Amino acid sequence: MSDVSGKTVLAEFIEKWIRIENEVKLLSEDRKALVSDYKDKLDVKAVQAALRIIKMKARLDVSDEELENIVCALEKHVSL
Repeated sequence: MSDVSGKTVLAEFIEKWIRIENEVKLLSEDRKALVSDYKDKLDVKAVQAALRIIKMKARLDVSDEELENIVCALEKHVSL
């Protein structure tokens, strides 16, 4: 690979990287605006927690019943 070609590839990579970072920033701002719009209509924190729980459960390889049994057992030993 020639030096000029390498610089072109690097410049292209950097341009795409920065574009993606900007899109992520815009999406983050959109998410904050969404939360703000619904904070008086929903318990947004509870909905966000429920979404996190659903995502965690999707990654686990256990049944809902088994997970509930584990949570109940832990609740007996942990005070929050």
